[in-house]
Amino acid sequence: MRCSGPGIPGVLDALGDAYVKIFTAPPWSHRSPAVARHDFQERLKRDAHRPGFRAVIATDETGAVTGFATGWITQAPFPTDRAYGKVLRRLGADRVGELLIGSFEVDELGVRSHARGTGLGGRLLSDLTTAAPGGRSWLLTWDQAHDALAFYRRQGWEEPEAVHGEETDIVVFLSPP
Repeated sequence: MRCSGPGIPGVLDALGDAYVKIFTAPPWSHRSPAVARHDFQERLKRDAHRPGFRAVIATDETGAVTGFATGWITQAPFPTDRAYGKVLRRLGADRVGELLIGSFEVDELGVRSHARGTGLGGRLLSDLTTAAPGGRSWLLTWDQAHDALAFYRRQGWEEPEAVHGEETDIVVFLSPP
């Protein structure tokens, strides 16, 4: 199922349920489920209004969300909230402008544990980024999310080199050429 901004209110609760199951399990188990749900849903309501917002959602036979991905086109000026400041430090302003502005930003990609290893994550990522401007997409993840790092590398996503001395606890990936 694909969803644009106006369709988000209709799937907000189901996405919140899936988000909590995915992003309060290791390595994110330090997060409070109630806070994680609230913060995600509030952020998603705002993000749904970003230029180029898209979501893809997979459900099982009961209608429960088994996986989802969201994203939008990165606009200038590059944000500095959330982990964006770390992206700027890691890549430098010139490379951020060259590599990320105007490309499709994958914000969230999550697959419930019982659906991992089925190819669902790769299908969601591909479906979300298929219409990326100029075929360019990017994402970031936490350097302690070892399964996510391995997944993106298997999908052919590449890490641009960090500015010397500016490594951070996030890893930036660019879509395959």
